[in-house]
Amino acid sequence: MATPNAVYSSMVRAGRTTYFVDVKEAKNGKRYMSISENRLDEDDKKQRITVRVFKESVDQFRQAVEEASKAVVV
Repeated sequence: MATPNAVYSSMVRAGRTTYFVDVKEAKNGKRYMSISENRLDEDDKKQRITVRVFKESVDQFRQAVEEASKAVVV
């Protein structure tokens, strides 16, 4: 699912859900992280949710994800 403005792209498949983690470059040259969840609902309709994390928040976001990951595997 790499897009023309993607600098980095990674995909994780989990059953009926696929996650994409991309680093993209905006028209102004600034980079941001885009995390998308694509899934099929009960009616096999595609659903997509995207979260964008900008440079100013990346460290805080990373820390929150690391802490949440530790809580999941307890």
